[in-house]
Amino acid sequence: MTSTTPADATPDEPAWVEHAIWWRLYPLGFVGAFPEPAAGPATADEHRLLRLIPWLDHAIELGASGVALGPILASSTHGYDTLDHFRIDPRLGEDADFETFAREAHARGLRVQLDGVFNHVGRQHPLVAEGSPLLRRDEHGATVPFEGHDVLVELDHDRPEVRALVVDAMRHWLDRGADAWRLDAAYRVPPSFWSAVLPEVRRSHPEVWFEAEVIHGDYAAFARVGAVDSVTQYELWKAVRSSIEQQNLWELAWSLGRHNEMLAAFAPSTFVGNHDVTRIASAITDPRHRPHAVVLLAMLGGTPTIYAGDEWGFTGVKEERAGGDDAIRPEFPAEGPSGLVAPDVAVLHLHQELLSLRRRHPWLHRATTTEPRHLANEHLEVDVVAGDERLTIALNLQDSSAPRRPGALLAADDGTRASGDAIAAHGWAVIG
Repeated sequence: MTSTTPADATPDEPAWVEHAIWWRLYPLGFVGAFPEPAAGPATADEHRLLRLIPWLDHAIELGASGVALGPILASSTHGYDTLDHFRIDPRLGEDADFETFAREAHARGLRVQLDGVFNHVGRQHPLVAEGSPLLRRDEHGATVPFEGHDVLVELDHDRPEVRALVVDAMRHWLDRGADAWRLDAAYRVPPSFWSAVLPEVRRSHPEVWFEAEVIHGDYAAFARVGAVDSVTQYELWKAVRSSIEQQNLWELAWSLGRHNEMLAAFAPSTFVGNHDVTRIASAITDPRHRPHAVVLLAMLGGTPTIYAGDEWGFTGVKEERAGGDDAIRPEFPAEGPSGLVAPDVAVLHLHQELLSLRRRHPWLHRATTTEPRHLANEHLEVDVVAGDERLTIALNLQDSSAPRRPGALLAADDGTRASGDAIAAHGWAVIG
């Protein structure tokens, strides 16, 4: 059970999170509700949220233990411009559709995470129209836009009414089947707000898990002061991508040291792709090196998340323009995976193999890495340890083979399996 903790202490996460592997998706795009379909706006009577149910068995087969949903509450456009914290977006369906989805997920043993947009509301929210005192205002009395986005208006987190609103909204959906919350733009909210709100929610829902979106700064301090369970590990995300793409594994090794410091305080939320960034298959241009990123996601400490589509090698580039997210938030077939056209099954099998290995070693959740056994620009061999448990990750980005330590190959690319005592050129291995 999660204990109530002082504001300056990181809470004990619920026990189920040790085994958590999330499959994250962006529902409005996934079901073709945003951008607006050619046939016109999606409507509640289409019940598009229920199109996610045929995908639940895929999440199980992938190796996930939970489905992390992007925003599903009523909004004007992309979901992060909330209009009502207590109503399902009518483009997705009705409130009962979420309860049906949660029941179907739970029946398969899957947890459900919701995306909580509690830093700001959409400009068309009733609070804005009525000039509510719950909105943050500048020295001139004008409402404050979120990071320059005029359509997003920040809430005043010093107001007790805002704290009550967020507590009530979280409990409302936890009562209806949610198990966890992602706290969108949590870095823009004073940590003291979270440390007041989250223990209150835990009093009625002690098994809830809170993941805070934080991009820069001292993650461990944010987790401690904000009383969140986890923080998005953007430092490691950046290092995985750039160290592999630029063939500079020294950057990754340095970031693993930082990752260890976080693991001493909490289990970070790890990922190589999400709804806000260029897909991993587009960020790493050499297809021979993309598996290396999946190896790191599956084997390093933390709570990993796979962004829907990455398990088939989907490509997509995030662009800084209106509609620049559309390529990374595509529509998926309503009938489930069988409707995908020419998916890369080899990438899917790689994810399944590595996530299966992780599930057999739940101690990886809080495992740290040692000083590298070998480190060069294009070759890294490092141990992952927790107590008496240990395995080795070996990555080779170079055109020639590289030596590896003795031990059983728990997983490896085909070339390395054939080589026996070496990591093949552009190969990888997990060694027992």
